[in-house]
Amino acid sequence: MMHQWGYEDHNGPEVWHDLFPLANGDRQSPINIITRDAIYDPSLQPLQVNYDHDSAKVVINTGHTFTMEFDDGDDTSVLRGGPFIGSYRLRQFHFHWGSSDGHGSEHKVDGMDYAAELHIVHWNSEKFSSFVEAACAPDGLAVLGVFLKIGEPNRYIERITDTFGAIRSKGKQSPFTNFDPSCLLPASMDFWTYPGSLTVPPLLESVTWVVLKEPISISHEQLARFRSLLFTKDTAEIEACCMKSNHRPVQPLKNRKVRASFL
Repeated sequence: MMHQWGYEDHNGPEVWHDLFPLANGDRQSPINIITRDAIYDPSLQPLQVNYDHDSAKVVINTGHTFTMEFDDGDDTSVLRGGPFIGSYRLRQFHFHWGSSDGHGSEHKVDGMDYAAELHIVHWNSEKFSSFVEAACAPDGLAVLGVFLKIGEPNRYIERITDTFGAIRSKGKQSPFTNFDPSCLLPASMDFWTYPGSLTVPPLLESVTWVVLKEPISISHEQLARFRSLLFTKDTAEIEACCMKSNHRPVQPLKNRKVRASFL
């Protein structure tokens, strides 16, 4: 049933609960981060990212977004610190965006949207033997969220969009090597953290979220290139459908607390 979900009216986030009951769970993501309610936690450690550019492998159009996949067979690319005990291996990163430049991030801050959001996905390799196993556990995944705001062209994102000619339609992939995703992180690593879920089906409640406070830039033109990719396969039988928007609305916080690494 995984292939049935999407971002259009008939298969989008408003109907995901029909296929995936976890959509109504107690720790769903994304959320609206209310800054006055976030609790400063001095026990949170500084984030440490140690990514090896040699572990980058391939870029794939999944039909929902585009993902940059990494070799996660060892601990050459890991995330440590923050709310985490031990190291989490880098698996992939991807983006979410909207149909207009000012509205496309999944998380909000005091109700404010950003243009897009980057998710860098890691898994708990010290406790679990594979990404799939980790994705089913409450403490299995760590996702680093980075906001993107409209501004100057981002030369590192340009490196990514340069691959789009080869991956325009669903299922296409292309080699993507020699890339260190830490180049996509802002100067400040101040963050909020909370227990949440994947923001795409099956919406597993296995993610510890770390959402960085400071955004990075993306230009109007670069974001337009994101939207030029296709949700659909390149066949004569299917009408081409562009990825105009691929973000999930915010979900209820319920009884969760948001912690902040900064005052």
